[in-house]
Amino acid sequence: MNKHIERKIGNNIRMLRERSNTTQEQFATKLQVNGCDITRSALAKIEVGQRHLYPDEIIMMKRILNVSYDEIFALDD
Repeated sequence: MNKHIERKIGNNIRMLRERSNTTQEQFATKLQVNGCDITRSALAKIEVGQRHLYPDEIIMMKRILNVSYDEIFALDD
């Protein structure tokens, strides 16, 4: 995947998480409770575009943050 796109999507996730007033630790815990095997460190890497996202993680992030896929995947600068 294109590094620019990975960074942009990661940044979107960070902004959406922060908008929900949720820390990385809290978000990672919510993901874990809902079946995603993810650590806070892995989440931090996703948010800066250093780790790929898995489809199940994207689906669960969308549900937990109560956002649309368009908000996650927006590439507008």
